[in-house]
Amino acid sequence: MGNGEWGAAIKRAPTTHSPLPTHHSLMKRVIAIISFYVLALLCAMLPLQQTDAPGSGLSSPETVSPAPPSSTPKRETEAPETRALWVKRTTMVSPESVRELVRRAKEGGFTDLIVQVRGRGDAYYESSIEPRAEALAGQPANFDPLALTIEEAHRQGIKVHAWINIYLVADLESLPSSRDHTIYRHPEWVMVPRGIATELYAVPPDSGAYLDRIIEFSRLNRRELEGLFVSPAHPGVKDNLLDIWMDVARRYEVDGLHFDYVRYPNPQYDYSRVSIDRFRLEIEKKLTPRERRALIAEFRRDPLLYIRKFPAAYAEFQRAQVTDLVSRIYSGVKSVKPNAIISAAVFANEEDAARSRFQDWKEWLRNGWLDVVCPMSYTPDTEAFRKQVGDAMTFASGKRVWGGIGAYRQTAESAVEKIRVARELGAEGFILFSYDSSIEVSTLNPQGDYLEKVRDSLKDASGAPSPQ
Repeated sequence: MGNGEWGAAIKRAPTTHSPLPTHHSLMKRVIAIISFYVLALLCAMLPLQQTDAPGSGLSSPETVSPAPPSSTPKRETEAPETRALWVKRTTMVSPESVRELVRRAKEGGFTDLIVQVRGRGDAYYESSIEPRAEALAGQPANFDPLALTIEEAHRQGIKVHAWINIYLVADLESLPSSRDHTIYRHPEWVMVPRGIATELYAVPPDSGAYLDRIIEFSRLNRRELEGLFVSPAHPGVKDNLLDIWMDVARRYEVDGLHFDYVRYPNPQYDYSRVSIDRFRLEIEKKLTPRERRALIAEFRRDPLLYIRKFPAAYAEFQRAQVTDLVSRIYSGVKSVKPNAIISAAVFANEEDAARSRFQDWKEWLRNGWLDVVCPMSYTPDTEAFRKQVGDAMTFASGKRVWGGIGAYRQTAESAVEKIRVARELGAEGFILFSYDSSIEVSTLNPQGDYLEKVRDSLKDASGAPSPQ
């Protein structure tokens, strides 16, 4: 009965001149009135129940509305913080130094070791592809630095990542002595600087004079050049590097594999014949027959013609060569070791990385070809570090970020500031570069106790290294 009907019923209520209602009919009316008000009260309460705060004891998933899709990619994991050390090959030269590494890492509360097993086209592990590192000459032939590190570290619950330098294969001042080294077996793989590209275009790479000229020119032009690099554009280089990664992934119980020097040294490289010719063929596919004929005639006199006419296209071609290798390696390793963590040390300034080093790590993350990106934010300036790691977090596309800290450039107290900033930004971990500098006595580390200072500064009230 509606409210109007109840009003009408009240108005029709009998007067004193009417016969008194019986007890039975009076009770029926009272019950009806009470029922109406109970029903009205229940209807008023129903909307309040529907808009109650979520998480207030709802017992069924059906009562929880799905969250709207997020525009920010979700992080892959909520795992505890990674506290890692980059370990240079100079520590991998004896069983004693390897065991000392693991002991100090454990005492310092570190969770991961990124150990350099390919430094300059050599192997700090058992390899049938590349020569054994010369620094291991004084050790027994059965000493395998990577295998021992894995054994010792895993016993302590520490993860091990194989750090593999990609394109940098030799130092300029101390060339490899082994004739089995890449630069001697495959001089055609070595990057050519632009300044001698025209001169070397027609020189046979196996002539001896070819490699000598590259070394001579490079020694005289050392700016932003760490040594001799191999060409990302050469198919043989790509196959060789993929073989190296797959060999390590198949034969060692590593927890991850780590890219370094996965870039060109600077914009003056690479102008080797293979790179020039492959780019020319790509451009010619887009030209009319008449345009091709005109350019080919001029190209015979000027091997850099296509690069000068299409500089932006050549830059994109070079970025594509590096990206192609990263994608091939990622897919290959995951096919045999799906749980391995694939990470990369990258230039923290993403614009400079892509423009001048042809290292488009944002593209790698967008396409899922890295699990972790490690920006090398080595600056002692805390605010500059904040920006660089913050930018990496923005570009991570849901992948993990480990902030790279230049321990060799700053005090332990300054490094701890960077760690706290990385945590504030939500980075999943940090890496100190490097373990080796952190145990050496220096102006920045006068007692050689860098790792201990970092550990003690990060302890929480319980006395354990703080995980977050």
